[in-house]
Amino acid sequence: MPELPDIAVYVEALGKRILGERLERVRIVSLFLLRTVEPAVASVEGKKVVELRRVGKRICIAVEGGIWLVLHLMIAGRLHWFDKGLKKAKLGGRQNLAAFEFSRGTLVWTEAGSQKRASLHLAAGEEGLRELDPGGVEVLECSQEEFAAALQAENHTLKRALTDPRWFSGIGNAYSDEILWAAKMSPTTLTQKMKDEDVARLFEATRTTLTEWVSRLRMEAGEKFPEGVTAFRPEMVVHGKYKQACPRCGSAIQRIKYASNETNYCATCQTGGKLLADRAFSRLLREDWPRTLEELEIRMGKKKELPQSHIRDAAK
Repeated sequence: MPELPDIAVYVEALGKRILGERLERVRIVSLFLLRTVEPAVASVEGKKVVELRRVGKRICIAVEGGIWLVLHLMIAGRLHWFDKGLKKAKLGGRQNLAAFEFSRGTLVWTEAGSQKRASLHLAAGEEGLRELDPGGVEVLECSQEEFAAALQAENHTLKRALTDPRWFSGIGNAYSDEILWAAKMSPTTLTQKMKDEDVARLFEATRTTLTEWVSRLRMEAGEKFPEGVTAFRPEMVVHGKYKQACPRCGSAIQRIKYASNETNYCATCQTGGKLLADRAFSRLLREDWPRTLEELEIRMGKKKELPQSHIRDAAK
């Protein structure tokens, strides 16, 4: 799912192309995309764009009259820009959700996969926009005290706290992994057991990680519209790097899998060598689940050394 750095760069790129431009027409292809009835879609057509804003992981476009178009890309939603006259935007194909035709080009919204989760809301004024805001703290704008208050308001794991939009705005699965690696903290650390110095370290790691990635993605896009937005980037240090070497210590990156999500971490750097139980397998393995990297390596070594006769006997 596009997170704060990706959405921030999307908003910047859109600002260069549509701010002050007239939204001539909105074409919605997917019946599941539009989630509101009022204000009507027709009410934004023919109006100029007066503001763009990021609210959490949402892209918000305001037109004359105080109406907001709120785009939530979810996991597989992506945006594509077509300059007017250079290449015609086509809406054929199952991935296309909608097109927003402006005076200087067309913004096309696509979503890969069969599960259509992306959503478009129309909101009237600031009050309507606030109703769509989960309310999380903006970590690049808040003080350390505000960060600490949000973090420790309830007792949850760091992974849960960082990715809950009610507490922190715009952070998801990918960048939370990068933040926790930078802070050298376990994703299962409980927030209310953290010391002041730990909170300060996490605050700094959060701000530094997100700021660096916004700058990196901005430079990558340059003057072009950002394409190839993905949660798995080669430059990431732990997210999506299961079994690859940690760039800081060289240990193999580990993971916790749950549902369709995956948390990646370095056991050496973040958990003192302790392996975090993977829910998908720990229920089955119970006491057989290795608790340290050393134990895991020993077991893997033994498995490799099993003679073929032993394997055949076990199969019987």
